[in-house]
Amino acid sequence: MSHASLTNTSISQILKSKKLVIPTSLTLTLLLFTFLLNYTNPFTPLTSTFIPSIIGARNESTTVDNGSNRSCDIFNGRWVHDDSYPIYPPGSCPFIDKFSCFDHGRSDLGYLAYRWQPLGCDIPRFDGVKMLEMLRGKRLVFVGDSLNRNMCLSLICALSVHTGITKLEEPKHLYAFNVKDYNCSITNIEAPFLVDRDTQRGTLRLDKIEHKASEYYDADFLMFNTGRWWNPSKAKRGENFFQEGDFVHSKLDLEEAYGKALKTWAKWVDGNVNKNKTRVFFAGISAAHFSGGQWNSGGNCNGETEPITNTTLLTRYPRMMRTLESVISNMSTPVIYLNITQMTGYRKDAHPSIYWQSEADRRPGMHQDCTHWCIPGVPDSWNQLFYVSLLSSSNSSTRTY
Repeated sequence: MSHASLTNTSISQILKSKKLVIPTSLTLTLLLFTFLLNYTNPFTPLTSTFIPSIIGARNESTTVDNGSNRSCDIFNGRWVHDDSYPIYPPGSCPFIDKFSCFDHGRSDLGYLAYRWQPLGCDIPRFDGVKMLEMLRGKRLVFVGDSLNRNMCLSLICALSVHTGITKLEEPKHLYAFNVKDYNCSITNIEAPFLVDRDTQRGTLRLDKIEHKASEYYDADFLMFNTGRWWNPSKAKRGENFFQEGDFVHSKLDLEEAYGKALKTWAKWVDGNVNKNKTRVFFAGISAAHFSGGQWNSGGNCNGETEPITNTTLLTRYPRMMRTLESVISNMSTPVIYLNITQMTGYRKDAHPSIYWQSEADRRPGMHQDCTHWCIPGVPDSWNQLFYVSLLSSSNSSTRTY
């Protein structure tokens, strides 16, 4: 019996739910949009035509043709219960550690039986074989924080159902994988700020790209992210932490520093990445769902078993995302922006919470993880959107630079 059939059987036995039909054929079109700089409404996606995932005229956002000659924003949608998910069995992937909630004792599997449904159109189900074919002979590198590692490991698990994958023992890369049958590699590089850190001075160099950039500038696919580390705790409240040249700011607003760092990243991409070879992606900030405090002050999400359905309970769209969208819109290099902010906002039920550790390793007062995501789970849908984006750009007859 295949992994997929094992998954469907196990989840259906637990949930006793009616299966939904997923369309399998779509005409995909990659279109260009103009970013709405004056978008200031609260984050209420189900009542908006487009959420601010749209980027500038020189850049790209993934849409599909909904069959009526109108485009559909695939990042604007809702979660639909679907008993045919997840796409691989919980506990089946040997490459995940703190994200394997099932292996750490989480027994309620209802959170796995959801798929992302854009409003007004359908998108293809993730096809691991087709994804592997698009990666054949290629190099994919994820660069960013631990949420990007969440996405990277989700993709590895989804692909491992179809082919053998070897984790490489490389001390400088915590996560590097080789897919021998397809002659491709997938690597995750930790760079949570995307700019360099001065370890001697304990500062962050806003004007200097992170030091491992020379290792991946020529990859075929680059998936960047940054966001979660731009907080008072990680950035020392902006006090004597941000450096430009030899000057260390005594105090600098986090959002302003974030913008400076992104401009440094954008300048590096425009000056070093070959846009005729490399496709550049940027994943937005995913939502966290701490209740009663933050990660280091008793915040929790344990016991959440259902997604949010009332859109008034969603948080406002992060201001930092508008900074990101503005920077991307002014780049000469095409960047496909995966705006996962809305879709993750609903999923308070899908974090590791206490299940980032095995029961034997848990201690009283140990913090809960309401930032990352269980695997299988929500990151599988990010990779579905990544897959759709690759299909869209592959099927597009022309690509404007």
